[in-house]
Amino acid sequence: MPERARAITATTAIAESLGLPAGDTTVLHNSNKLALHLKPCGAMARVAPVGQEVAQLELELARRLADLGSPVGALEPRVDPLVYTRDGFAVTWWVYYEPVTPAVAPADYARALERLHAGMRGVEGAFPRFTDRIAEAGRIVAEPDLSPGLPDVERAFLARRLRRLHEAIGESSREQLLHGEPHPGNLLSTHDGPLFIDFETCCRGPVEFDLAHVPDEVSQHYRGADHQLLDLCRELVLAMVAAWRWEKGDQFPNGLRFGEELLRVLHAGPPWPTLDVVVGRLDGP
Repeated sequence: MPERARAITATTAIAESLGLPAGDTTVLHNSNKLALHLKPCGAMARVAPVGQEVAQLELELARRLADLGSPVGALEPRVDPLVYTRDGFAVTWWVYYEPVTPAVAPADYARALERLHAGMRGVEGAFPRFTDRIAEAGRIVAEPDLSPGLPDVERAFLARRLRRLHEAIGESSREQLLHGEPHPGNLLSTHDGPLFIDFETCCRGPVEFDLAHVPDEVSQHYRGADHQLLDLCRELVLAMVAAWRWEKGDQFPNGLRFGEELLRVLHAGPPWPTLDVVVGRLDGP
């Protein structure tokens, strides 16, 4: 049985054991984690192979941020906030929000991110730094077994770029807890306003690292940003995402095309496009 089908079967079994009827399942997203909408119970499940211990941290962080009034997606109230495991899969449970149109306006997006950052400043605990993610991308590039399709000349180019940006941004006096990837795919437009989801990438760093993941018109509304640092962070995000798209076994849709386009963008030089612009180019005619 393919892994996605196994994951859905395991999630459905857990749901039924928790008293959540789940006769119909819709895949909302399938990348490093599988997001499922289960009916008739109406819950949302996030599913990943067992071993991603960050799931428990994500649950705790979401609960603490909700207590602080931050704009975050809520945990499913009908079950205990735990990581449930079955057949090699870890499942967490969340409220499903019916999508609202139109999409979140840039100014509202920026205000929501400011509120999220404000709440995160009130969360204590040990969290990884954003530089750990640079190191992760660097390891993928450095080890051909992890990125066998990456041409050697591009491997050297990307490794140099990551090292340079690590040195340029690595130390910042304005660090705080961040979402890690607050791009539009992790922001829900709901009747309760814009809500952030997916906190598995949370880390400590400058707010400009988070801003590098959002559309340019959103960052323009964010108050107090250092735009020189933001420019460096945008370049860094392009380089890191390029590395991840070349990783062996990457599940991102059209990942190879995305990786090739990101390398082209990095070679072209500034001004650096935001990720949504790069995605738009690939999805366009």
